[in-house]
Amino acid sequence: YIAYHEQADRREFELSRCLHVGYHHTRVSARLIQVMTWLLAMKALLSGEISPEQFSAPQYALTESEECSSDKGEEDADMPVGLRDLMTRSHALYSRILRLDAMVKAKLAAGEVPNFAMMSGPSIIPIEQQN
Repeated sequence: YIAYHEQADRREFELSRCLHVGYHHTRVSARLIQVMTWLLAMKALLSGEISPEQFSAPQYALTESEECSSDKGEEDADMPVGLRDLMTRSHALYSRILRLDAMVKAKLAAGEVPNFAMMSGPSIIPIEQQN
């Protein structure tokens, strides 16, 4: 949406609506940047490139700001459909990473090394039974 349709949508909007759309676009970007930073830090932690203390540093921490954690605007009918979809999906992803972050921090506080086996949920990739 952002790469192809946003500019066309903005041409039809008046200034106040353009600013409103721009604000929500920035919120999506902020969420995705936070998620990518956390995932790269988690990858570095699991591969031994950084220590648990480094992982817990503020530079890798998720900021629980209103802009990232709030779902406001997702149901706003004045927002372009593509942006609303991105807002909904980026909020769901950010919320999942917040939950993972809490799980990882609990493991680290207990002196354990986090791993992906700690995550539970439906299997995305079917595991074949070996005989």
